[in-house]
Amino acid sequence: MSKLAFVFPGQGTHYVGMGMELADRYPEASAVFEQANEVMGMDIRRLCREGPESELVKTENSQPTIHTTALALLKVVEKYGFQADVTAGFSLGEYAALVYAGVFRFEDTVKLVKQRGMFMQNAVPQGVGKMCWITGLSRETVQQIVDESQDQGLIECSNFNCPNQIIVAGHAAAVEKAAALAEAKGAQTTFLKVSGPFHTSLLKGAGQQLHELLKNVPMAAMTKKVVSNVTAKYFTEKDDIRQLLDEHVFKAVMWEDSVNTMLDDGVDTFIEIGPKHLLTTFNQKTAESRGIPACCLNVENVETLENFLRVMETRK
Repeated sequence: MSKLAFVFPGQGTHYVGMGMELADRYPEASAVFEQANEVMGMDIRRLCREGPESELVKTENSQPTIHTTALALLKVVEKYGFQADVTAGFSLGEYAALVYAGVFRFEDTVKLVKQRGMFMQNAVPQGVGKMCWITGLSRETVQQIVDESQDQGLIECSNFNCPNQIIVAGHAAAVEKAAALAEAKGAQTTFLKVSGPFHTSLLKGAGQQLHELLKNVPMAAMTKKVVSNVTAKYFTEKDDIRQLLDEHVFKAVMWEDSVNTMLDDGVDTFIEIGPKHLLTTFNQKTAESRGIPACCLNVENVETLENFLRVMETRK
């Protein structure tokens, strides 16, 4: 029996115009943007439609706009009768997954993720930290490089995206040394255009600030199975979700491991709901590394929605 997972993207996936094709066509999606505008007291929809990029890229803006876009697109997918067996989200996307699972309300999270973005943005002064994407090396090799670079400052593995794709982050000099060492070993490296060394212990202060906010956010029982970025396992009744979301800010995103957890649970169809299709690539590569023929699709505009519906029709 086929198992379906809805997954939601994180920060860095924004672009001017995201979500607008489907919001203009589907009242269900449009209503989510209108609700966000009302709750936030700002024009989230206009920011998504018009930008400018210089405003959209700010962490405090990109988090609520991506979050709103993902949940607006979810309404379109649900309109066609699709429901997931399990769900997960990459970093910021975990909040959308928890809304889908009934734990949080959208009107609470859209405000929360804006504050989260501000805490993350302000945790480390601009220019102090960097993040670098390393492609082509194993976890063990990247960890060795991280260890060798610690004489230049704090550096950690911050994102395990898929096999042989890892992001390291920390103090700028340490990350630059790691990039040079990785390139010497034949890896490809790319510095991310972000405002801080996210998902490292340099952001512990941001996690503590978030903890105070989360205390006052109401929670309900989970109606779907949700994979935690921190543990790469399903949340259980024993887990302190608020505590894991605090740690979520300063611990590595275990995405490859999270996808493996879903594959082990029999998930064979992954639907990325939100801007761009980064997770779809990660999911496909992780499944392929294990020889599992998973179906990995994304929904972000009319073209991808039509493709999703066409493929799902053939899988009935």
